[in-house]
Amino acid sequence: MSVADSVEGTWDLSISTPIGRIKAVIELRDEGGTLSGTAHGAGEEVPLADLALDGDQLVWRQAITKPMRLNLAFTMTVEGETMTGTSKAGRLPSSKVTGERRAVPAAAEG
Repeated sequence: MSVADSVEGTWDLSISTPIGRIKAVIELRDEGGTLSGTAHGAGEEVPLADLALDGDQLVWRQAITKPMRLNLAFTMTVEGETMTGTSKAGRLPSSKVTGERRAVPAAAEG
């Protein structure tokens, strides 16, 4: 099992920000031993940059344009089917982030 296997999949994220709770989805894939991913939210899809997994620590950066233009840095701890951590946007305070992996439909296995 590669390191990426432990985090591969579709994750539903909830980010608690000063302007309210923001829902986002990230998709993580193992592409030939390299972890890659994309984020979906607020009608846009953006690639995850500097994506790295070290033990149970998952980090990445992403740029968004909605609700405002921000560069976000995520630091998450993965525990099985959940992840918790923070998202930081420049000088703004960190926002708490929780995530849950979507169950894989039985028909998609094997």
